[in-house]
Amino acid sequence: MTADDLDDLDHQIIETLAQDARVSNRQIAAQLGVTEGTIRSRIKRLQDERMIQFTVVTDFRMAGSPNLVMMGIHADANRVAALAKKLSDIPAINCVVVLLGRYSLFAMGLFTSLEAVNELIHKKIRTLEGVRDVEMLVSVRNFKYNVRLARITPAKNRPSRART
Repeated sequence: MTADDLDDLDHQIIETLAQDARVSNRQIAAQLGVTEGTIRSRIKRLQDERMIQFTVVTDFRMAGSPNLVMMGIHADANRVAALAKKLSDIPAINCVVVLLGRYSLFAMGLFTSLEAVNELIHKKIRTLEGVRDVEMLVSVRNFKYNVRLARITPAKNRPSRART
């Protein structure tokens, strides 16, 4: 299933859940003018096809006194995809992004000590084939961190599809 396979009702369900994932199927059905069974089956299909997933987003404070650490990684261009995969496999890293610009890759994680970050960089990241340099950036104070930062929304110009 791709985003093109979703109709307007699917998009409306996703948007409603994005606002409040705890809303009941009954409330969604009433809001959208369909049966509760339709909502239940649509949500199940969207989950089965991995178009949506439900998770709890925790606050940084849940990890004690963590350091939000970002790592800008300079890499050989022909190794970026392989490095992204290898970085993604490191449990301490929560986010890996391929970039255009100053860095080839960007990785991020929460760490309880800067010593742990230093060890990760020197023993695991810098030793990966194709890594040229790693620049560590440590968050000193977070003024704003929106947990919906990476929220995926439907394209504005998507074609209208009929409800079923």
